[in-house]
Amino acid sequence: MSFLDFLFRKKEKSFLGVDIGSSSLKVVQLRKERGQAVLETYGELALGPYSGSEVGQATNLSAEQITETLKDLLREAKVTTKNCGVSIPFARSLLSLVVLPYRKDPAEQKTVIELEARKYIPMPISEVQLDWFIMPRAEQVQLAEKESIHDASQDGGNIEVLLVAVHNDELSFLQKVISGAGLAASFYEIEIFSTIRAVVEEQVKPVMVLDVGAASTKTYVIEHGVVALSHSIGTGSQDITRAISVSNNVSIAMAEALKKKEGLGGAGAFGGPEFVFSRIFSEARRVLVQYETVNKKSVTSIILTGGGGVTKELGAYAKKTFSIDVRVANPFLKTEAPAFMRSILEEIGPEFAVAVGIALRKLAEAR
Repeated sequence: MSFLDFLFRKKEKSFLGVDIGSSSLKVVQLRKERGQAVLETYGELALGPYSGSEVGQATNLSAEQITETLKDLLREAKVTTKNCGVSIPFARSLLSLVVLPYRKDPAEQKTVIELEARKYIPMPISEVQLDWFIMPRAEQVQLAEKESIHDASQDGGNIEVLLVAVHNDELSFLQKVISGAGLAASFYEIEIFSTIRAVVEEQVKPVMVLDVGAASTKTYVIEHGVVALSHSIGTGSQDITRAISVSNNVSIAMAEALKKKEGLGGAGAFGGPEFVFSRIFSEARRVLVQYETVNKKSVTSIILTGGGGVTKELGAYAKKTFSIDVRVANPFLKTEAPAFMRSILEEIGPEFAVAVGIALRKLAEAR
């Protein structure tokens, strides 16, 4: 082995999580050392300026524009690896939890799922990449009791299956961006699963994740590590910025800066953010109650994440709204980093949940 080969092999210990959002790109590079995930570098670059709009606003850029932005980010963050995983936006995917016939033979079960999936996916199966996850067996027993169906351990019973579909065009778009930026992706993952890996510790009891993005807010209930319910709210952090802009008669750029600096802690100066978050929380509470009513189970806690979740004092405000435990996500707790960086990482953590979750999966695959 040559000296250069040795250097190359060492670099392979580092892996990159790439989060392509509607308002920004984020990357997190981790390496595994003594069984621990070590933070090497991270970075974020707003897409707004590349589309002629302001920082924090959702965009609709071409693959070529995003590619150039990603190249800039990789350079600014001093990323040293090409090995990565990539997020797929929740809005560009389809998740559906369905009850399907159970078959003991895996091959037959696969056939049943693929045939039944056609009923739930509003486009030809040939146009999407289809995947699924069968809910844990304990849940199937409860389902059998609830619906008075056959024992799920025998043919003829029913099981709950999480169907996941992504349009081929979306995957082609992302693949074009990644290859154009000189990266090599081993997987593409819907952002919801990356977030779960990074911020959800509870493995059994139901937990709600409230992911405040730029254009929308995603709410999902996680149970047994699986998405039991997902819902999108058409209000996001860009609406909060606009509310600050209007109530303070300042530009969008200034409003975005105020949001980051003051957050809800400055609500006395501008009430716009509280009004928008009130709408988001009201809809999230409706989803929570719906889940608890239908499933006869209590959601034990709420985790706030996403770019909008960085707003200061949001956690305290949410605790006044919900009657259960609320915390702001800090995915960097799952990584080793210098002590002096901890306060910064805690503050920006919610924004990087997806990128951290993807990088953690890459590390797990590299065993």
